[in-house]
Amino acid sequence: MKRILLAGLLASGFFSGAGWAQEGGVWLQVEALPTLSRAEARARAYAGRFEDVSGYALGSGWYGIALGPYDPAEARRLLGELKAQGAVPGDAFIADGDAFRSRFWPAGAAARAPGASARVASDAAEPTEEAAERPVEVAAQAAPEAPTPPEETLPEARASEAALSRAERERLQVALRWAGVYDAGIDGAFGAGTRAAMAEWQRQNGFEATGVMTTRQRAALVAAYNGVLEGIGMGPVTDEAAGIAIDMPRDLVRFAEHRPPFAIYEAAGEVPAQVLLISQRGDANRLAGLYEILQTLEIIPREGPRGRNETGFVIEGAGETFTAHAEARLENGEIKGFVLVWPAGDEGRRKRVLDEMKASFVRLPGTLDPAEIAADDAQAIDLVAGLEIRQPLRERSGVFVDEAGAVATVAEAVAGCGEVAIDGIRGAEVLMQDAALGLALLRPARPVAPRGVAQFQTATPRLQDKVAVAGFPYGDALSVPALTFGRLADIRGLDGREEVSRLELRAEPGDAGGPVLDGGGAVLGLLLPGEGRADRQLPEEVALALEAGAILPALDAAGIAARTTDTPQGGTPEALTRRAAEMTALVSCWE
Repeated sequence: MKRILLAGLLASGFFSGAGWAQEGGVWLQVEALPTLSRAEARARAYAGRFEDVSGYALGSGWYGIALGPYDPAEARRLLGELKAQGAVPGDAFIADGDAFRSRFWPAGAAARAPGASARVASDAAEPTEEAAERPVEVAAQAAPEAPTPPEETLPEARASEAALSRAERERLQVALRWAGVYDAGIDGAFGAGTRAAMAEWQRQNGFEATGVMTTRQRAALVAAYNGVLEGIGMGPVTDEAAGIAIDMPRDLVRFAEHRPPFAIYEAAGEVPAQVLLISQRGDANRLAGLYEILQTLEIIPREGPRGRNETGFVIEGAGETFTAHAEARLENGEIKGFVLVWPAGDEGRRKRVLDEMKASFVRLPGTLDPAEIAADDAQAIDLVAGLEIRQPLRERSGVFVDEAGAVATVAEAVAGCGEVAIDGIRGAEVLMQDAALGLALLRPARPVAPRGVAQFQTATPRLQDKVAVAGFPYGDALSVPALTFGRLADIRGLDGREEVSRLELRAEPGDAGGPVLDGGGAVLGLLLPGEGRADRQLPEEVALALEAGAILPALDAAGIAARTTDTPQGGTPEALTRRAAEMTALVSCWE
């Protein structure tokens, strides 16, 4: 049975009796961070799992997060237990509190006197299995409405500003940055850049541009900064199964299901927002695969910046109706991150939500287990973890014609495409496209080394010879090409075209562009699309092929030195199948 974090400590009674703090108690300092915003986010995440979380300024621009206070002996025991469970960082330590200065967390709370209890923020009773599977949401406390500050003269504004704590000064800089008037560092120092930003904000909001904000102006700026998040229930969620704690808009999304590698939080109302938590074990190769898979999902628009390295990736997508942000990092064999999908036209609120999610993201022990998907929970080929993937306009076949990965296919395969992919790798260049001939030549986005390259047959084949077409009749549903066998019916097309042969075989649309092979695996030509003209429908058992003699001049004009043979050869069906698999490529057309 799954248990929420630290359930074993609760059951043992560790957080009761002698485990409570006494006079002269000590703290467990679990983290120290260089900015107030990050420290507040971390403190909020810890508060979602523990009670009595405190945050203190440490001096020199650093902020500490602490649990406690505790009796010293029990603190040592607790620290060992928490480290063993991975509940706190490995460099957490016992602190006497002498370095703690002003308290920033909880906001507005007075420092707690030694002797108060410290407990995990959940019931001491062991949770049910159903409850353990469900993410934990921690209710946020509403702050009392503050009275409107009085108007101030410039000297009074300077005096009230001088009384601000470093944390308050940093928070003001964060709000100025959000307002779009400040782009320097968050350091709490009101230098020339901050003064200029304050003056610009004052000008934009109809105040005298003094560069020193009054108490009322500061309150208005911070209220606008926080007001963006009103009504969406931004607050902490702890998903123990995924091993992630993060703030999310809880009034807009609700937990739907765990579909490894995703924990899916679907839209809870009319606002089409969505959150996916990413959680799986893996390495750099698995990270790269996840990066590619995410870009095929319908929830990730194609347009937008993206990048990946050995330890992480970021994907931004902007569409007409929604935008998406996806990020993940690989640490200690675990890939964790999140996806935020947000409606277009609400960029100010989206950025705030995204910033809150980034700052609050905390990795907890464990990842989603793919084995938890029921055996009968089959997924369709157009789904990834229950999410619809983006589909190409069409998928056709082709044949590798040189060692660098150039591909010959039919012109219909690339007609009207915004982007072309060869074997799933997008960005292929169309070197030549001849609609009249029915031929197209492609160069891959990056050099590849195909396992096999076409060898074109220049000798004239005999009528009724056995032939085979290699192709992808069902697109990427098959990982290797399929062979369709038939016979050569005529060395001319139905309308007498000499560069076209007629075949007796039944082909699928996805086979178009695939190589037509003789018994030895030499390429006689490329299968043409079977639709024909709008006023003519070919019988199912009739197919047409563009002959090798028409393809070779085009290859030569493109600077591709094709391999040829003039000797018909035979071979086994096994050898033909292997040869076809090595040279045949999947060509995908995308919008």
